[in-house]
Amino acid sequence: MTDHHQALLRHFADLRDGNHGGAATTRRAKEELFAATVDLLDPVARRVLADLDARMLLGRGSVTATGLIGTEDGGKQALWALSWPEQARARVAPVVIRAHYGAGFHHPHLSGGTVGEWPLNVFSAADAEAEEATMRAIVSADLHNLVFQADFRIVPATTAGR
Repeated sequence: MTDHHQALLRHFADLRDGNHGGAATTRRAKEELFAATVDLLDPVARRVLADLDARMLLGRGSVTATGLIGTEDGGKQALWALSWPEQARARVAPVVIRAHYGAGFHHPHLSGGTVGEWPLNVFSAADAEAEEATMRAIVSADLHNLVFQADFRIVPATTAGR
């Protein structure tokens, strides 16, 4: 079974069993697990965005991260964003990876600025690494959708004569 399938099974088992991570049943306990999840995801999210920057934006981008912050609905989230000059000039949003635990959610999810939702049940460094493929899909889809909001010229690799 792939890591991705194992992550889905963890997610579905939480729904079935009414807990998160096999034990946490209170909102507070789930938020504590989510805070740890954000820390585990940070190096993976940064690596995925840095790779997109190197390959598609030719190193022109800048990665920022919010760390764990509150949301308007009373939930929690962390954002990793990749911005670059062509995107800013086109006045479209940056490419985003978002880990979020909405106030009404049973457990956290991953999404992008223009795409989502993916299950997020990360409890170890290995679990976080297993999310790399999902994060790569998120940022690729986000970049694709931003091109449709502006045009292909926001992607430097497209205009660099390649």
